[in-house]
Amino acid sequence: MSPSDSLAATGEDQLVSLLTKGLPQSARTLHGPGDDCAVLRNHDSSSLTLFKTDCLVAGIHFTMDTDPARVGAKALNRTISDIAAMGGQPTEALITLALPPDLPLSWPLGLYKGLRNAARRSHTGIAGGETSSLPKGAPPVISIALLGSVAPPHLVLRSTGQPSHIIAVTGRLGGSIAGHHLDFKPRLAEAQWLAAHGPPSAMMDLSDGLAKDLPRLAAASRTGWHLLPNSIPRRRHCSTQQALSDGEDYELLATFPPDIWPDLSAAWRLQFPRLPLTAIGTLTAPDIKSPPLFGGWDHFPSP
Repeated sequence: MSPSDSLAATGEDQLVSLLTKGLPQSARTLHGPGDDCAVLRNHDSSSLTLFKTDCLVAGIHFTMDTDPARVGAKALNRTISDIAAMGGQPTEALITLALPPDLPLSWPLGLYKGLRNAARRSHTGIAGGETSSLPKGAPPVISIALLGSVAPPHLVLRSTGQPSHIIAVTGRLGGSIAGHHLDFKPRLAEAQWLAAHGPPSAMMDLSDGLAKDLPRLAAASRTGWHLLPNSIPRRRHCSTQQALSDGEDYELLATFPPDIWPDLSAAWRLQFPRLPLTAIGTLTAPDIKSPPLFGGWDHFPSP
């Protein structure tokens, strides 16, 4: 195999594009690969089903000296964050564990403590799952499959932003490695409020960093972007570059028509006075060249 054939040379986004090209879809699939969740039609037209899967791998998403309850909470909350980004409510989860046989029993028991706590906070049912062994010494893997529900008028995609629409983020970005990546709360109520009161023209959650996720939203919406770096809200002691590139913020990245922004942002401040919603730029016409953004998480970075 030549270096040009490696996953590192391909990159995560191109790999996903290659793997998902021409996938068969059922008649129920309204939106397939390319968004935070798949969207499925129901026989009852009053709601749509959201379908999401995600995984955590030791050594990639957490270290083995981390309290397993925090790992369990992160595993489910990451998936809930994607349901939130579509304007939905999580309903049922399935949990798959792949574990090495030399792992202490206390580890999966602690993991499930965190899973239960996150499920109760978000009113999510855990409907079952699967377990598998791994070779001795292999890193544990946790995989979550999650269903959710959303009313059709409240569904928000990442592909429906428009030029001139304001780009905004919730919360503050950067520095998640200090603990936020384990202890964050998915912006479930906040996203549902936006979907009901905006709605945003496009929305996604920030998991891989603004530098990765904003270009993804713009590409899905077939727009460019104009970013105001000094406007990006940062966590304490974080630089602008860290806010762009650290990732695992699990905040909402959303776009809004400019005519609704003044009233919407004022109503937001009354509804969520402790959580900022900050305008950080605008979407632009696709023929306007957007400056490159550097950083963010890539599972297959170039060497």
